[in-house]
Amino acid sequence: MLEKLKSFKAIAAAGVMGAVLLSGCGSESTNGDSGSSDNEKEDSFKVGVTQIVEHPSLDAALEGFKEALEEEGLEVSYDVQIAQGDQNNNQSIANNFAGDGVDLIFANSTPSALSALNATKDIPIVFTSVTDPVGAQLVKSMETPDGNITGTTDTHPDAIPNMVKFIDEQFDAGTVGVIYNSGEQNSEVQIEKVKEALSSTDMKLAEATVSNSSEVKQAAESLVGKADVIYIITDNTVVSALESVIQVSNDNDIPLFVGELDSVKRGGFAAYGFDYKDIGYEAGAMAAQILKEGKKPSELPVQYPQNLKLVINKKAAEEMGIELKDEWNGLAEFVE
Repeated sequence: MLEKLKSFKAIAAAGVMGAVLLSGCGSESTNGDSGSSDNEKEDSFKVGVTQIVEHPSLDAALEGFKEALEEEGLEVSYDVQIAQGDQNNNQSIANNFAGDGVDLIFANSTPSALSALNATKDIPIVFTSVTDPVGAQLVKSMETPDGNITGTTDTHPDAIPNMVKFIDEQFDAGTVGVIYNSGEQNSEVQIEKVKEALSSTDMKLAEATVSNSSEVKQAAESLVGKADVIYIITDNTVVSALESVIQVSNDNDIPLFVGELDSVKRGGFAAYGFDYKDIGYEAGAMAAQILKEGKKPSELPVQYPQNLKLVINKKAAEEMGIELKDEWNGLAEFVE
């Protein structure tokens, strides 16, 4: 009986020791997991990306946004959604992000930002590729955005005036043709700026409007015989189908001026612009302040793009029958 009792005690002690050891291992694993989980909660974030369409400029802005957050050392998972130019899709995407409770929404375009703001007044929103944040009623003012939204604009005050001035001084043009989506608020703002710039010249404006990208080529063809040059502003609908305009310009020797540098690389002749990756990067730096430092969007003024420059595509000039002038060497950068 005594031996049985000793044996039982030994088994019980061993069991207790095993439980302690197991408990110790479990605690270490849990603490490790818990620490990892806590770190994830502190340093890992989910960002919903809403973008109206895919084209190189918007894609470059997204690339810059991601790069900035990566350089800040933040661990971020992205849910990237493209609306394919459909406003209903655009709003559904924003509503889904609000329902999912993402940590931040990156809105890449004016329509995307408007839908995001319509979907939530709580989740921080950082936008880019927005032409007129105040006019679109996204922010109260550039200096004091107010609310849960801020970001970077893709309009430089001198871009359109400089482009119109260059056309006026360097080309024998009586009429400037434009193609834009009249349903895009940012486009309407830019067209008004084009008209204002043209008012100090003898040139006139020929307008062609579209509602979707499938109409862009026909709109470009409608300007043949009416316009001496074509100027494509940063209209998302038209830029997403820019190759159609380039083809019409090349076939008819019509100089094609564009609103951003990515469109020059695609085959536009010239632009006063900046790199969209830069404004995306700046938006990412603002997002990092919100996620990492606890800043509120209302505390971060809306930023303008920097480094405005004239870029000319030599190959496009040849395709459009444009003779390059020596004096442009001191004015512009060139790409092949």
